[in-house]
Amino acid sequence: MKKFMDREFLLETETAKHLFHDYAEHQPLVDYHCHISPREIYEDRRFNNIAEVWLGGKNPDGTYFGDHYKWRVMRSNGVSEDYVTGDKPDIERFRKFAEALELAIGNPMYHWCNMELKQFFGYDKPLTPENAEECWNFVNDRLQNDPDLTVRGIIKKANVAFIGTTDDPTDSLEWHEKIAADPTISVKVCPSFRPDKAINIGKAGFAAYIGKLAESVGKTSLDSVKDVCGALTERLEFFKKLGCRASDHGLDYIPFKPGTEAEADAAFRKVMAGGTATAEECEIYQTFILMHLGREYHRLNIAMQLHYACLRNANSRMYAKLGPDTGYDMISQTTCGDSIARFLDALDGEGNCPKTILYSLNPADNEMIGTLIGCFQSDETPGKIQHGSAWWFNDTRSGMEAQMRSLANLGLLGNFIGMLTDSRSFLSYARHDYFRRIVCNMIGNWVENGEYPDNEAALKRIVEGISYKNAARYFDL
Repeated sequence: MKKFMDREFLLETETAKHLFHDYAEHQPLVDYHCHISPREIYEDRRFNNIAEVWLGGKNPDGTYFGDHYKWRVMRSNGVSEDYVTGDKPDIERFRKFAEALELAIGNPMYHWCNMELKQFFGYDKPLTPENAEECWNFVNDRLQNDPDLTVRGIIKKANVAFIGTTDDPTDSLEWHEKIAADPTISVKVCPSFRPDKAINIGKAGFAAYIGKLAESVGKTSLDSVKDVCGALTERLEFFKKLGCRASDHGLDYIPFKPGTEAEADAAFRKVMAGGTATAEECEIYQTFILMHLGREYHRLNIAMQLHYACLRNANSRMYAKLGPDTGYDMISQTTCGDSIARFLDALDGEGNCPKTILYSLNPADNEMIGTLIGCFQSDETPGKIQHGSAWWFNDTRSGMEAQMRSLANLGLLGNFIGMLTDSRSFLSYARHDYFRRIVCNMIGNWVENGEYPDNEAALKRIVEGISYKNAARYFDL
């Protein structure tokens, strides 16, 4: 029996061990999509305790922050919401989480949490209800007293080379400006452009948001779809000046319904006047804006990330109580593969198709994406159109393997840009280690099974590429 989470964790063959320890383990991390706070990086925040890092709490504006994965584990164990997002003492919340985690056999959360305790704090015992208080005291002492366990220290310890945060077009990016001007911050931190609120014309708050977008470019109002496009371009160029490498779109599905500027403008004016656009009118507007942004991403060499197939806020009662992004989202079934293809085809036909990364929350889309990306590759860069890493609920060992096997079957796994955290926690960098072990084990098994030659130079190139170098090239680091 193997020891739990030892040096060879998840590495089943000698080749896998060699690939991980000699080529993957010490590569820098490119965390090109996440939701961490640039302010906390600049201010070099020191957390008070592990519950504050793992379970979060309530922001001054009433919204919640924390790790949704962990909240779902607690809720699945029947834990009262008072301990999840409520105001129970942090040590009691941590105990409740430890009770639930012990039951999470087969869940990547069990691995991630114990990896984080070991990698960042040197606590090498599996977390249990029995040792929860010992772990609490041990880790909190490190958090409060170890000079290397501030936010910047954690980033350095994890060997992070690049962080792409997620930022609204109206954001002032003041913390990014401060980070860029601070020579003591060694990691490169850049904003990513997330214009969802300007695209979601059919959702509540659209008109109010357009007013906010107008203010961000020094105008009293945006009166046409052309004005919206101009404002988005102005903000995108500002993001680019601060190093923006990628945009990010989180859409229910990817629409594509071409219309004239007049049709898109009519839908926009209708909603701004207090009316409700039809589904067709919404899609015409959305397509017009997405086409404009796609052209601008290509012009500015910004990668376009498209996330879709998520049904958000499925529990309306809890959404009313806690708001969005609190752990009540689920996989959705969509049939928008043809729309994505027509969208990319329209941009490609103009010579304006940007580097694009596609993520579906539904793993049933793996093969569809694998065949779609092969239709729009070009000599601009290897792997210009990417099948993004296993996202969110697919971010499991089996989910990662399924995504990479699909990519290997239908494309070039060797050009894959690899892992990202998509996380709000600074300790989530341990997930890169988890990913690298999984990919090295998969490749090692292929080699030892005679499915790929024991070609040292080729294996080194593939593993180092997936771990770091492909992403560094893709995002021009």
